[in-house]
Amino acid sequence: MQKRSLFFRFLTSQKIKLNVGSSGKNPDHTFYATDIDTLNITKEGDWKRLLLFFKADHIMAEHVWEHLSEEDTILANANCFKFLKKKGVLRIAVPDGFHPDTKYIDYVKPGGNGIGADDHKILYNYKSMSEGLKKVGFKVQLLEYWDENGKFHFVDWTDEGGHIRRSKRYDPRNQNDTLNYTSLIVDAVKP
Repeated sequence: MQKRSLFFRFLTSQKIKLNVGSSGKNPDHTFYATDIDTLNITKEGDWKRLLLFFKADHIMAEHVWEHLSEEDTILANANCFKFLKKKGVLRIAVPDGFHPDTKYIDYVKPGGNGIGADDHKILYNYKSMSEGLKKVGFKVQLLEYWDENGKFHFVDWTDEGGHIRRSKRYDPRNQNDTLNYTSLIVDAVKP
């Protein structure tokens, strides 16, 4: 029954938007929330079962990629590229490996002391994330990130590609112009 309602939704919607690895959280209800039980992003067959013959306009993943191994990251990147429409956008947000605060790094690094960090496998920075996405054909637009010199970069982005709660704009831990918790946020565009 869920498959039929999803098919109807795809037929009637103007845009197909997927929130992958949502853990049941879906702040923007224009996105269809998935988790590993409905879509394992590393398995091409799961994409085919979910989308049938459709392709997505937008895919968003907030704090998902850091839970993937290097091998699974390659598969996820390739599947997202394959199942996006031309000019489709994959928005990824992950903990930022160049964040200058050592407490932040200790919280988010693989095996760190933060919630879920015991399952983190990779701590990305803007260079490593961009490189992996470019290898499968994406053009990368950096939205929020720290560079290796401790400077924060920010592009004024919209929620159309996905609402990222753990961001400069939305995270409640960022008060009084202090950036306590930000994510590395990229839009990977399929040319």
